[in-house]
Amino acid sequence: MRTQSCHGRVIGALVGCTALVLSVTGTASAAQAESTSRSAARDLGRQVLAANDGWASYGTGTTGGSAADADHVYTVTTWAEFKAALAAGGSTPKIIKVKGVIDAVAEGCDAFAATGYDFDAYLARYSPEAWGLDTDLSAEPDDSPEGLRRTSAAAQDKAIKANIPANTTIVGIGRNAGFKGVSLQIKAVDNVIVRNLAFESPIDCFPQWDPTDGDKGNWNSEYDTAVVYGSTHVWLDHNTFTDGSHPDSAAPTYFGMLYQQHDGELDIVRGADYVTASWNVFTEHDKTILVGNSDSESTAVGDRGHLKVTFHHNLFSNLVERAPRVRFGQVDSYNNHFVANGDFAYSFGIGKESRVVAEHNAFTLPTGVSAAKVLKRWNVAPVTAADNYVNGTLTDLIAVHNAEIPAETLESGAGWTPTLRTKVDPARSVPRIVDCGAGAGRLG
Repeated sequence: MRTQSCHGRVIGALVGCTALVLSVTGTASAAQAESTSRSAARDLGRQVLAANDGWASYGTGTTGGSAADADHVYTVTTWAEFKAALAAGGSTPKIIKVKGVIDAVAEGCDAFAATGYDFDAYLARYSPEAWGLDTDLSAEPDDSPEGLRRTSAAAQDKAIKANIPANTTIVGIGRNAGFKGVSLQIKAVDNVIVRNLAFESPIDCFPQWDPTDGDKGNWNSEYDTAVVYGSTHVWLDHNTFTDGSHPDSAAPTYFGMLYQQHDGELDIVRGADYVTASWNVFTEHDKTILVGNSDSESTAVGDRGHLKVTFHHNLFSNLVERAPRVRFGQVDSYNNHFVANGDFAYSFGIGKESRVVAEHNAFTLPTGVSAAKVLKRWNVAPVTAADNYVNGTLTDLIAVHNAEIPAETLESGAGWTPTLRTKVDPARSVPRIVDCGAGAGRLG
């Protein structure tokens, strides 16, 4: 349970506020310049990432579409308008303002189903009793239940994914802007900002049964809410990510396994670099965030030496795992609040060649959940974990973990010291500060 709550809205006292780079030219008077500055400061689309605010501020920094001219500023209220705005002008700086909630699957899953697809027929054909657990479904023909599932899944894939071009700012207007059932694809581009948006995670309408996944088989789903794939200089700020009306707790089971319809909330993969995630809420989800998606892809996709990511002032609430799970990444996580429930598995997944620094964070754990579970060792990799508080008490997370789980001993000392930080708040104050300031609808 959370030990502190926030019922009001904090504006002036929040740390990590965005700095706006302004240039006032010509012969404007001081009064005119001040008026222009105040007006621009209120325009979220013109705001840029502050200097030294995490890895996304490295080098050229992250300005998104702040330099857009009037012809490349769009206000959208529908999925069609949003996709048209993304396509307009290529990588020319653009600002897309989202008004209200845009639903990419308003017509429901049936709109994507191929003619002849029948889920009951799928279950009958591929049940362990009928099919067994030794052969996957990859060789099934197009007119089989699996083939029709593949066709249906392809239709959904095309419909709900949105490719974000370089030099783009996407920002919600007001307190109630966001997306349902959308997968943002930030792929192989530079300089993107996503702010003040509430995302309800997309559901996979057509998960695939894999009989060979584990000892009992498993359901596998697609569609992360947001993917940063081979991209650089990306800032995600004051967003809310949640399963919303489709929590895993309400999902049925088939063949004795959870019918999983969710993938991740945020994946940062395939050599992506220079990402800052600040003041977001990640809540009500299972497999939340990946930094690096495979142990075997370091050479092929250039993960090694990349995947530099900062997480600060985020609220991670009622999650199961991956906040984040890291492979290869040089990750700085500070001033975040982690609030667990009884389903909690771990927060930080220490993976292959990762170098995680987790400092000045606060953890609120329920009775019966040990602080030893905060860190999870997937591979041998060094980690720095200092000045972290668990239920208000300063706790050495590495020492607690190693004492209770000696078979998975963690090595202390990530081997680097983060320098790209704005003001670091006292860890004791993090629950109050973060709970009051994180998430969509908190910006002017």
